[in-house]
Amino acid sequence: MSKPTLLLIPGLLNDERLWQSQIADLKHHATCVVGDITTADSIAGMAKAVLAKVPTGHIAVAGLSMGGYVALEIARQVPNRVVGMALLNTNARPDSDQATEDRKRMMKMAETDFDRVVNGLLPKMFTAEHQRDAALTTLFKSMATKVGKDAYIRQQTANIGRIDSRPHLAAIKCPTLVIAGRDDALMPLAVLQELANGIKDARFVVADKCGHLSAIEQPRLVALNLVHWISSLK
Repeated sequence: MSKPTLLLIPGLLNDERLWQSQIADLKHHATCVVGDITTADSIAGMAKAVLAKVPTGHIAVAGLSMGGYVALEIARQVPNRVVGMALLNTNARPDSDQATEDRKRMMKMAETDFDRVVNGLLPKMFTAEHQRDAALTTLFKSMATKVGKDAYIRQQTANIGRIDSRPHLAAIKCPTLVIAGRDDALMPLAVLQELANGIKDARFVVADKCGHLSAIEQPRLVALNLVHWISSLK
């Protein structure tokens, strides 16, 4: 049997390096394609752009944070093509008024001091312990610099405009994995549990000693669970 196509979608200010540890294991089980969500300024537009880069036919989709919003949109756009979903450190809710206000403030700041924006995100992305891990913080800053200010503003515009996905969760019938970080400052366990509860038979995993970027904070746990999930689709 041929390997399934696995679309891996990074989050805000992340690039393909977010998934580098997982790809090392997943490449034996799937043809991995990392989606680019830097060019569009809407979640729907990002989904279309990402889909344009993968072969036609069935796909499995994994997304972290903002990548999860795009994954849910892909499931709406091409439900018959999606045979599996993995949703990491994400949620199905629309942006709150407070979150939108915060994003707009950060977008304005990015116009004149993008480095300050990036540094200010570190406490939201990582646990206190991982904030002291130079390898992790350097990786995040490097990814953010590569994505850049203009794409950041497009991404935040998309985040602000995203829809409420909760009414659509029941339509997802494929095997679904949901991974939460126990110490995620941006996505509390309750919203990840809500997401998992909304999808029939979704498997819910909590990563200990983990903030918002589970793929690089707990890479082995994430890799093992993704391999288990992708193997179940065959």
